[in-house]
Amino acid sequence: MKGNLAPAALALLAACAPVTATAETAGAAPTASATPVIHDELKATMLRENSGVTLQWISWDERGPADVVVAEDGSWHLTASQFAPERPAAVLLDGKVTEVGADYFLFDGTITIMNTPDAGRFCQQDKVWRFAITQDRQYWRLREFEWCDYLTDYIDIYF
Repeated sequence: MKGNLAPAALALLAACAPVTATAETAGAAPTASATPVIHDELKATMLRENSGVTLQWISWDERGPADVVVAEDGSWHLTASQFAPERPAAVLLDGKVTEVGADYFLFDGTITIMNTPDAGRFCQQDKVWRFAITQDRQYWRLREFEWCDYLTDYIDIYF
């Protein structure tokens, strides 16, 4: 029986249409959806229409821009920055929003803090960050406060 099965299997394979490998199928890992997971439409709208970013070392009074751009593939790109007017200090965010919930959002990207509160301070890390609304505040606050050098950094995105 074994000897008869092999020629039949070969005949079936020969009858199949050839498959050509493409960049999408040749060793490529499956890709996750670029569209963020939205658990709360109202909070998603509030994030897209936010009113800016602050780092307490720079100013709570003068917010920097925080822009959420929805790309053609459905991904949400967040770029935010706040610069000190009187010194070369800044906070920068650059990455993707991957999830939005009723009281939080996840940001997969890079956060950079430069020259604040002290000249020469430089903190930069690329990972998934959690921002959350707590105590009925009017902003999402980064939930990792001492991620760089044990100074407490309050990075807030306002709605």
